[in-house]
Amino acid sequence: MTTVIWQPESAEIAGTNLAKFGMASPVKTDDYDVLYRWSVESPEEFWTHVANFTELRFSKPADRILADGHLMPGARWFEGAELNFAENILRGKGDAAAIIFCDERGRRTEYSRAELRQMSAELAAGLRSLGAEPGDRVAAVLPNCPEAVCVALASASVGAVFTSCSPDFGEQAILERFGQTKPKVLFVCDGYSYGGNSIDCLDRLLALGERIDSVVETVVVPFLDETPGIANRAAVKLFADRLEAGAQPGYRQLPFNHPLYILYSSGTTGKPKCIVHGAGGTLLQHMKEQVLHTDLSDGDTIFYFTTCGWMMWNWLLSALGTGATIVLYDGSPMFPDHLSLWRMAAEESVNIFGTSPKFLTEIEKSGVRINDAGNLDALRTILSTGAPLPGAGYDFVHRVFGSRVQLSSISGGTDIISCFALGNPLLPVHRGELQCMGLGMAVDVFDEEGRSVTGQMGELVCTRPFPSMPIGFWNDADGSAYRGAYFERFPGVWAHGDLAEQTANNGLLIYGRADAVLNPGGVRIGTAEVCGPAQALDEVVDSIAIAQRWQGDVRIVLFVVLAEGIALDDELVKRIRNIIRSSSSPRHVPACVLSVPEIPRTLSGKPVELAVRAVVHGDPVRNMQAIANPEALEHFRDRPELG
Repeated sequence: MTTVIWQPESAEIAGTNLAKFGMASPVKTDDYDVLYRWSVESPEEFWTHVANFTELRFSKPADRILADGHLMPGARWFEGAELNFAENILRGKGDAAAIIFCDERGRRTEYSRAELRQMSAELAAGLRSLGAEPGDRVAAVLPNCPEAVCVALASASVGAVFTSCSPDFGEQAILERFGQTKPKVLFVCDGYSYGGNSIDCLDRLLALGERIDSVVETVVVPFLDETPGIANRAAVKLFADRLEAGAQPGYRQLPFNHPLYILYSSGTTGKPKCIVHGAGGTLLQHMKEQVLHTDLSDGDTIFYFTTCGWMMWNWLLSALGTGATIVLYDGSPMFPDHLSLWRMAAEESVNIFGTSPKFLTEIEKSGVRINDAGNLDALRTILSTGAPLPGAGYDFVHRVFGSRVQLSSISGGTDIISCFALGNPLLPVHRGELQCMGLGMAVDVFDEEGRSVTGQMGELVCTRPFPSMPIGFWNDADGSAYRGAYFERFPGVWAHGDLAEQTANNGLLIYGRADAVLNPGGVRIGTAEVCGPAQALDEVVDSIAIAQRWQGDVRIVLFVVLAEGIALDDELVKRIRNIIRSSSSPRHVPACVLSVPEIPRTLSGKPVELAVRAVVHGDPVRNMQAIANPEALEHFRDRPELG
């Protein structure tokens, strides 16, 4: 039996958006199990009801809600419909707060919905003057600031495709992304702050714009300095100078599946895959998750700690479409102390607070009293994602907030720009479990033979199409890379790559990635982005990186094979970490660097991260016959440094 740590008050259930949605649906119920079955068995009815209930604006209705619904991939949603993503996101009362921005330096800025609409319209006009047309890419390397939201919405207004990284990414990591998608316009910052340090990156990012030959103009957002030095630089403008004052909003009406965002896979086996998401599917899915599963409404305030390099940033932006106020924060969540984000939440009367298991663990270990941060009475839900939330995390939140605050561990991914498992205002929260499968998502867990299993670990899959499936991958004309990424493991079924277990409560347990993706603190990191820079050093002949389960999260461990006569001393470890930090980002830096004499590889020469990870954790290694040198695994077993 699992412990229930939160239970909705029966008197409050009828007032939730989800209950209202269910009672207004064809099945006329607030019983979640009944609603869920209807949502996956009658997808056309269900998604039409979502669009109507959340009052999405279509300039042209759909001729057909779902075409070729038996195909996966291949199903087509809302055929013939036209809309504009930005128009839907920016609707609402003009005097209401749209964005509250705070950072670790103590700055605070607020934009009303009318101000955000106007700034986005003026930037959209600026993009048009540069020749930006539907389908062109607009890229940003920016902190989590209002200008980043404005760039995304201005891009959507004209039908351009927005793509972004955070400024702590190294130049090569950014080039591997934007070099593939070839943006017409690049927005960059002059620097950012983290942990009390100001990091100037203007020259590095301006050089990036010069190296991408598709860029016609680089636009600089002042973040550290109001007047960054860009004098005498060709094709470079300040953000304010790219705004066309007085321009009126104009929203290009586009097909439902018109590309909106390009997000990136982790780059585990090479360059990151460029995942293209459509405007309509993203909008519809996010409205479902936020309005129904998160119970977000007009007048609420929502915060999620994220950067522009993570899909939760795109998810948070969509919350504007509910009428809610979004809170953006840039900087270290622990600066100047462990109560910084909680003080902000108290001061801004945050209702929904989004974070990661790692953050909650660090707060607990610090010994600080969250309630000392101020009045948190407005807080009603804590969202956690990015990694599995251990039972101890549920215990901690319950000790601090009791039964007043709902803890929702949610799980999805960049691949679907949304979630498979979500919170639910109608159901109890069981310790250690994700509450439910998301409405409209035919989620299952398969064993190795593709059979549905309950009560045991298997692969998380989705057996029917859903609107936020990617349009495809960039530069994948025949769709082979897209099909290979998700549909080869179980033909006709989306295999997500997570290890999961269905529970007796119709909830879900997530055990982490089934592939080699590193995921410390919820940030997707590919092994190539750790091993590649390390192996640029003459001393490092070969390497392999894994994610080790550690204190309720995961940490990166890098194993290196050194050149003959070289020892792994403190100075070399420092150099390895520094080159990874500068080439990729601080998040890529391994917690441990250890020496081994050889790396185990497949018969085709690929390193076997999953086998190494299994040995480190004391788990059985599958498919040993596929390893060319299985004896090499013994070098990773029972390492005292990893205990």
